Amino acid sequence: MGEGTIEVLHPLPKGARFRHGVLDFDGTVSLIREGWQQIMIPYFTQELADTPEGRTIPEEELRREAEEFIAVNTGKQTIYQCIELAGHIRSLGGEPRDPQEYKDEYTRRLLSAIQERLDGLEKGTISPEELLVPGSEELLRMLTDHGVKLYLASGTDHDHVLKEAKLLGIHRWFEGRIYGAQRDYKTFSKKMVIDRIVKENHLEGPELLGLGDGYVEIENIRGAGGYACGVASNEKERRGIDQWKRKRLIRARADLIIPDYRNWKELENFLFPGEGQEGEYAV
Repeated sequence: MGEGTIEVLHPLPKGARFRHGVLDFDGTVSLIREGWQQIMIPYFTQELADTPEGRTIPEEELRREAEEFIAVNTGKQTIYQCIELAGHIRSLGGEPRDPQEYKDEYTRRLLSAIQERLDGLEKGTISPEELLVPGSEELLRMLTDHGVKLYLASGTDHDHVLKEAKLLGIHRWFEGRIYGAQRDYKTFSKKMVIDRIVKENHLEGPELLGLGDGYVEIENIRGAGGYACGVASNEKERRGIDQWKRKRLIRARADLIIPDYRNWKELENFLFPGEGQEGEYAV
């Protein structure tokens, strides 16, 4: 798969006419939290190492254990990764704290690590473009121009998602339809948002479009009968494809995969055939 190429895994459904679009936030449009894994993995590894059995296990083995359950829960609310951490601590003979405490500490560490980015956006010393997946503005404008009502659904806390979307200047495309994790985690999930959109708007599959870089939103969109675009963004380099993401997106049964939105026009021609010149797509 070449840079910028659309990799089509499943053809566009016959008669598809997208009216509603659900986008993930971190890694799909926002790069503000790029590197979050380098905060969570060492923190969780240390918590595992501070257990009776964990003290007898090589750190690298504990790190792999943390990486695995973090990856499996990526895309869900952060609290689920912390619930998993508590379970692993218990299995290693430890006495876990309330998962919310782990989440609060992780959030504190992450916000400290990205504070310079947030300050730069607020002061104007960092442009939003530097912390957006390339082509995000053009993508959102294109979808809006085609009459697609956009929703932002994130596993990050709602207040933070709203603030960061505003700092990036993309909140205006969603007109208030921005959803994030709640303190009471059982009251929110991406699946809940998607199911409500489908029910309230009486949607049939080919009318719902989803874009995300994690398996959770891809599975949720597919489960609702929608068309799922996997975004295998290389967050650190801001160019090219992240092969680890690509493999996970394929396993989640994404319908197509793109590295970013630089070639948004090509994506437009594919998603809205007959409304623009057709392009060539990798199958």
